[in-house]
Amino acid sequence: MSAPAVPSTSSGTGLPRALVVGHRGACAYRPEHTLASFELALDLGADLVEPDVVVSRDGALVVRHENELSRSTDVAERPEFAERRTTRRVGRVERTGWFTEDFDLDELRTLRAVERMPALRPLNTAYDGQFGILTLADVVALVRDRSTADRQVRVLAELKKPTWAAEHGLPMTDLVAAELRRLDAAGAEGPVVLQSFDAPALRRLREDLGDDGPQMLQLVDDVPDDDVLVSPAGLREISTYAQGIAPSRHRILRRDADQTLVGISGLVHEAHRAGLSVLPWTLRAENAYLPRHLRRGTDPAALGDGEGEARLLLALGVDGVITDQPDIALRAREELVAA
Repeated sequence: MSAPAVPSTSSGTGLPRALVVGHRGACAYRPEHTLASFELALDLGADLVEPDVVVSRDGALVVRHENELSRSTDVAERPEFAERRTTRRVGRVERTGWFTEDFDLDELRTLRAVERMPALRPLNTAYDGQFGILTLADVVALVRDRSTADRQVRVLAELKKPTWAAEHGLPMTDLVAAELRRLDAAGAEGPVVLQSFDAPALRRLREDLGDDGPQMLQLVDDVPDDDVLVSPAGLREISTYAQGIAPSRHRILRRDADQTLVGISGLVHEAHRAGLSVLPWTLRAENAYLPRHLRRGTDPAALGDGEGEARLLLALGVDGVITDQPDIALRAREELVAA
């Protein structure tokens, strides 16, 4: 296998420095997955940007949070696409709306992005309709354009339900492998790191692209079905095809039903023993997402002490954090390095 995933860079002091990943860009400040969101994340200092990837009808790798489009685009307001509204089961969830696999890329390019969580982030709605739909190639081109000899930035691409897509005639893993080769981005030191909750898909990509292929992270949710992944045997198995794990932060900072922080797990230490990097998700500074002691006031949309949660994770030795607010995580990182 290649070196540990996206190894930490070094600060001017020579101390290790954890990575900051802009989740869907800097989506606390701009609508997610837009060019403005990715550019802002890089302007703020993120080391990587994280797009989600789904597939269009004609096999394009499209950057959207999910294949259903109505929450993050203006498709519901487009009469020319009204007849494509449908109900579909994706995995275990039945959804009604408009799905990327029913559109070709040219049609998707006509849609405009909107804020996906307007009640939580109303200021972002000022940007509704200003930005179009991107592809994975667009985001790779952006990080290449923004990389310099002194600062290499990368893409952490999350593949959304690739096994489900393949079962519906859209062979995502084949499409991803072909696209990375076309972009000359299929190597371990290339501009793209891959992640997915779908372990079989990551294994297929490792077999296709080889041990010298792109670095990979196994995403791990905080649900019982994923407990096996973070067992000692599960971590050893992950190390045969990936270089790291991206667990829910709740698997590290344990909360009870009242959202009170009740303890810290040993997952970071156990993953490191298995030779795996650890990049937890998703840090968000709004009260709605923070443990109770870090909230400020009672408004769920108000900012709490997001920096405090980032400091906790960084102090535990994580190799990076995936966050909607890269600037907040960067401040916590610099404070830790300075200390």
